[in-house]
Amino acid sequence: MKKNKDSQSSPGILSTSSAMHSSGKTNARIIGSAVAGVSELALFHPVDTVAKRLMSTETQLIALSSPSQTRLNLNNAIFRNCASEGLAQKAISLFPGVGFGAAYKILQRVYKFGGQPLVLDMMTKRFGKDFDEKFGHKTGRTLLSATSGSLIGIGEIVLLPLDALKVKAQTAPEQLRGRGVFEIFRKEGFNLYRGAGLTAMRNAPGSFALFGGATAAKTWMGVGEDGVRATWTQDAIASCVGATASISVAQPLDVVKTRIQNRPFDSPEGGMTIFRRLIQNEGASGLFKGLTPKLLVVGPKLIFSFTIAQHLIGYFEHALK
Repeated sequence: MKKNKDSQSSPGILSTSSAMHSSGKTNARIIGSAVAGVSELALFHPVDTVAKRLMSTETQLIALSSPSQTRLNLNNAIFRNCASEGLAQKAISLFPGVGFGAAYKILQRVYKFGGQPLVLDMMTKRFGKDFDEKFGHKTGRTLLSATSGSLIGIGEIVLLPLDALKVKAQTAPEQLRGRGVFEIFRKEGFNLYRGAGLTAMRNAPGSFALFGGATAAKTWMGVGEDGVRATWTQDAIASCVGATASISVAQPLDVVKTRIQNRPFDSPEGGMTIFRRLIQNEGASGLFKGLTPKLLVVGPKLIFSFTIAQHLIGYFEHALK
């Protein structure tokens, strides 16, 4: 019975150096996840800026009859005021909002990487047996991981103001120019939570797909049963499966959310208004703007962040004993 209980209480996805979904020490999770967030930010903030700027562009970018016009459109959409500058200046222009980005990314990674296993542990203790009986052990394990991830994803809206300011700095820096952080928070207040409902709608299926997809992949590879740990290759495969599913599922709502966030603070436009205009002017394909750069980096990005977070969590968990 003890062995069965242990196998039910460890249905995880985020582990390379310790048993799956081991709760670990809180400090170890915070430090490991924070370092992962900082490292990820340094490497991937420019790509995130490119994706956000493409999603914010409300005109057709691809001119099938004119490759040169397509290149010009992309250059202007990505580099904005630095479109005619040299390579070095263009590269620097891809780091706007890095301060807001750092705060958001570190807090988001600590919350998500550290929080999902905690929610999963609680759900497993309370509902694990019911899920096993209803769906079978492997499917139940996947659904528990996905559901706990979805709940954590919905809770991410508490970080929305930092995300909104990061997006504005990346896509509409003129709205922040000459204004201090405290002045912005004091004056704008709940306007910084604009799009919270849409963000929750995006995060719920996105996080469900992320954690559920990764768990399903590891279950298929036989990882997590009877203390079997994931190898680097298995972590990479699971991360790519979960992240690709998550980004693809959430992309349409992410485009609308980004356009809500880069509007002026006093803009009255809501999500449905923006959605209708997008479909009318750009067609359904407009909902997937910026998807390609996301998919091109999502595998390396999540492999990178998952690996650093979990190895450092394991290291500090041992060091802080």
